[in-house]
Order: sequence, then structure tokens, then C-alpha cells
Amino acid sequence: MWTTEQYRRLVRASAWYDLIVTAGFVTPWSFFALHAALLALATALNLPGSFPPFAPVHLLMANLLGSIVCVWAILRIRDPQRTFGRYDAVGRMLFATWQAYALSQGASMIIGVFLFFELAWGIAQLLPVRGTSDQAILADMT
Repeated sequence: MWTTEQYRRLVRASAWYDLIVTAGFVTPWSFFALHAALLALATALNLPGSFPPFAPVHLLMANLLGSIVCVWAILRIRDPQRTFGRYDAVGRMLFATWQAYALSQGASMIIGVFLFFELAWGIAQLLPVRGTSDQAILADMT
């Protein structure tokens, strides 16, 4: 169980993680460098699974993902409120689902590292906050 201040720090820390990890996805040039580095790491570690080159549409999707995740991260860094932490936890569970699916379809095992962190941040942000109720968040969602 988190205190309100601990939870705010958790939301901010997860946002910093997102900003650092996804900054390389924002532009085609940074993504090419990141892709090459991840490919080299996967090759050096002899990890199973494929790590194919990206076509222009794949690159577009990666850049869109990086852009929106970085904007979302900056919002949570500037205003780490409980509502944002709860929404972020749901998003992380969705990301984790699709990462697990990609792994089941033969994607590079390097995605397993990202999957671990998505689950860890997501679970941590789903834990209760002392002295508060998520009923207000649920009411805001409807």
C-alpha cells in the first residue's frame, strides 16, 4: 500500500522511465540508431526470435508510439496525480499483453525485458493508495 506522496513519486518515476526508454522512438533517425543498437545487443547475446528491419509504415508506427508516450510521460512528470497513475497502469497492461503476444509469435526475446518493466510498473501503480478510494476515478471514467 502506498501513501499519497509515495504514489506521486512512483507515477513520476514510471514517467521518467518511459521518457528515457521511448525517446529513441520519436524520430526516424533516433529510431534507426536505437534499432541498430537493440539488434546488435540481441545478436551479441544470441537471443532467440526475430528482429527484422523496419519498412516505412513500421517506422511511422514506431515514431507515433514514441511521440505519444513521450508526451504522456511529460504530463505525468509535471503532474503525477493518482488518476494518471491508474490510467497508466491500464495502458501498461495493454502494452504487456501485446508484447507477450509478439513474443509468442517469434519476436526477439529482447522484448521480454520491456515486458518485465511494463508488468512491474503496471502492478505497482495498481496497488492501493492509503486513505483514498478509486471510486472517484471510476466515476470520472464514466
